[in-house]
Order: sequence, then C-alpha cells, then structure tokens
Amino acid sequence: MISEKDVVELASELVRIDSSNSWLVPGAPGESAAAGWIQRWLEPLGVETALEEAEPGHPNLIVRLKGRGGGRTLCLYAHLDTVGASEWPERARVPEVRGDRLIGLGAADDKGHAAAALLALREIARAKDRPRGDLMLSLVADEEGTSLGSFDFVKRHKPDAMLVLEALGLGHVTVCHQGFGWIDLVVGGRAAHGSRPDIGVDAISHMAEVIVRLNRIDREKYAPNPHPLNMKTVFHAGTIRGGADYASYPAQCVLGIEIGTQPGEGIEDRVREIEAVFAEVKALYPAFKGRIDIRLARKPFTASGHEELMRILDGEERRVIGRPIVAVGENSWGDPAIFQEAGIPTLMLGAAGDNLHAPDEWVSIPELTQLAEIVAGTARVFCA
Repeated sequence: MISEKDVVELASELVRIDSSNSWLVPGAPGESAAAGWIQRWLEPLGVETALEEAEPGHPNLIVRLKGRGGGRTLCLYAHLDTVGASEWPERARVPEVRGDRLIGLGAADDKGHAAAALLALREIARAKDRPRGDLMLSLVADEEGTSLGSFDFVKRHKPDAMLVLEALGLGHVTVCHQGFGWIDLVVGGRAAHGSRPDIGVDAISHMAEVIVRLNRIDREKYAPNPHPLNMKTVFHAGTIRGGADYASYPAQCVLGIEIGTQPGEGIEDRVREIEAVFAEVKALYPAFKGRIDIRLARKPFTASGHEELMRILDGEERRVIGRPIVAVGENSWGDPAIFQEAGIPTLMLGAAGDNLHAPDEWVSIPELTQLAEIVAGTARVFCA
C-alpha cells in the first residue's frame, strides 16, 4: 500500500536536489545528481538501471523491472529537470507541507510525479507475483528545454505503451495537444538620418503593419474556431527588437512569436499565413522586406493505438477515485508527441498542481498518492 507519508518523503527528497536545466539557467547542474540519488534509492529493489546521456551532463535514468516473461512492456515517464528559482531562491528547494499540498520547485513539475512512478514500481517489485511483462521508468532530462531526453529515449527504446505523468488533475487523461513554432519575423528597412524620409525606410512601422494583421488573424480565425479539446490556437508576441537611436530610421525589426498548430496542421500552415501577411503589407509599401526564421517547431499530439490502455486506466481510476476518466486536450505542447510519433501509444495524466514555473509551486498530496496506486494497478493489468 502506497501511503501519503511515502509520497511526501520521496517527493521532498527530490525537490531538495538542484536539477535546474542548464539550457534555461546557464551554469545550472542539470539532472545528474537527481538521477544518481534515485539510482541509490532503487538499489534495494534489485531492478535494472542505466544512465543514458542525451548529451554530456544530461542523463536519462532508465529503470526496468523485469517481468516473468512473455508480457507487454509499459513505460512510466517523468522528467527530472526543473526551471530556475530566481524568484524564490531561499524557499524553492525547501519542501513544505501546507494542508494537503506539497510546496516546492518541481513538486508538481515534475518531481512529485517521478516519486509517484518510483513508488508504483516499488509496489510491484515487492509483490509476490510479478506481471509477465516489464515495467519501465523513463526519468528524462531536458523536458523544460528542447526535450533532448525524450528524443534520445525513442532512439533507444520502444515499449508497448507510455504513460506520461505531468500535473493535470485526476479524472482527466490527455489524448491530444497543440504543436507550436517559435518564429522570428525579420523585417528590413533602410538606415538613414531622421531628416531624410526620401531615403529612409522604417522597419519598425512596417513591422507594426505585420503585427496588426497577425492580430486580425488571431481574432477572426483562431479565436472563433477553437479545437474541441485543445482550445484556441496559441498565438502571441514574445520579443521585439529594432532600431539604433531616436534620430535614425531603423534598418531592421525582429519580432519573436509563439504560434500553435492543431492536429492535422503543421508549421508550414502558419508560415503560409505569415507569407500572405507579408504580401499584403508589400502591396501597400513596395519597399517592404520580410523574412521568416523558424527557431523551433514541434508537431501536435493525437493519441493512437491507446484504446486498451485507456480502458485499463479508466477501470483503475474508477477503482481508486470512484469516477471515470474524461479525455481532454491541451493548448500547450509536451513530450507525448515525441513518443506517439515514434509509434508508441501514449497517454498523459497526473495529479492536481499549480504555480508551475512560479513561486509556491504545489502538488496535491492525496492525488499524487492516488496516482501512484492508479499507475501501479494499470501496470499490473497491462503487463499481466
């Protein structure tokens, strides 16, 4: 039986370890210390563990509890990295219980869920009769950065199914989410003294025309046509820079945007929309020059081949929390897309939590405990 005390103790130990992502926080230690601590915690269970470096200094910890043989393999996923703690450095890694919540950096995202996966595995490892199939844990690096850990995992492993554990709230299972692009829009002008409008071309005012039209697309196309599960297509400005001084025409303006894609769409659909905006602005201002630089793009996620896993999971949620699961979508991107694209049927679920990436991040202790029971029960049936 997995207790709330077990959950709090293990999750708190993980919160205390600094595993902030060096992609986000220059000089941060990354995931190695957390992975090594977990390896030592696992030693009494006699399970197989391996550190697989997604890149130097950023290991995935892969755990395998061998079954009796002949069954399917289920993999439980959580990530070991966190964002930084610059807004609450004195308290972020000092776990605190407030009522039924555990407070701390990574409590919800995602160390509490790593703890739930570890306790589920321990529950099965200590049982008299193990399932025929294997239970894996993939405790990955770099989810908060560019998902190097998950991309490395799918190059090396292909379990029969994945359960991605992230803060969500019990009773819900994510079956789809948006993709996204981080895109720089680069508009060129012509530098000149402010007194020379005959030769100067104002890159910033041209970018303003682009922004007005992108906001119109957001207002007239994206907002009225939300995906039934994933909600409105994401679009927002993130950064802008341009110009040299007050007295000069700006030679360049660069707008950084985040823009979403829904299932059935790709980043090329968003690029075509932006190209049409550029053409419209150029028709008004023949000197307009624009370029689209895609910095990062990820595909949407739609679960496939997951039906039996969903049925088992529904039965376990009914048993543990007394209600069926509800399929939901997300307007944010996550690692499930990587596993599903690699041909691994994938679902995402987790305990309630909030304040992710912010002071006083929290996770529900009762839900985290129930989650551990749910995934342990799901593994027993799926791998039987």
